[in-house]
Amino acid sequence: MMVIIGCGNLNRCDDGVGVVVARRLAAAAKDPTGRVRIFDAGTGGMEIMYHARGATRLVIVDACSSGSDPGAVFEVPGEELEGRNPQSFTLHDFRWDHALYAGRRMFKDAFPREVTVFLVEAKSLNYGLELSPEVERAAGIVAERVGALIEAHVGGAA
Repeated sequence: MMVIIGCGNLNRCDDGVGVVVARRLAAAAKDPTGRVRIFDAGTGGMEIMYHARGATRLVIVDACSSGSDPGAVFEVPGEELEGRNPQSFTLHDFRWDHALYAGRRMFKDAFPREVTVFLVEAKSLNYGLELSPEVERAAGIVAERVGALIEAHVGGAA
């Protein structure tokens, strides 16, 4: 099974790009096999960990703020982004990078080995409901790339 998870906050302009991509993919989904699941995880890391459990392949889509040009798309292997969760008394600090780290340790072989993260460079993380034009274009690019991964997964023996 393949799991695609969109992350972000739709109320913070470009931060919602992962959710936008997940919703587009869900609306266009053509998977009669039932081997692909698509989720909007918002900003919660714990949801990612539990949605990913049992999958063979995981794809996460989120915004980033690295200083690159707005709308730049990065495709990164998940193991490069896994992060030990910080010492905290709140789950608000537990993000998807922490979920990758914790999920792999908790669920062992039941956690996907193949993890890909698509990050889109945000232009604005201010309050607002619209993606910037640069990030809107990038959302389309990411949706196409992930759509191709879905087609390969559904058409293959994975």
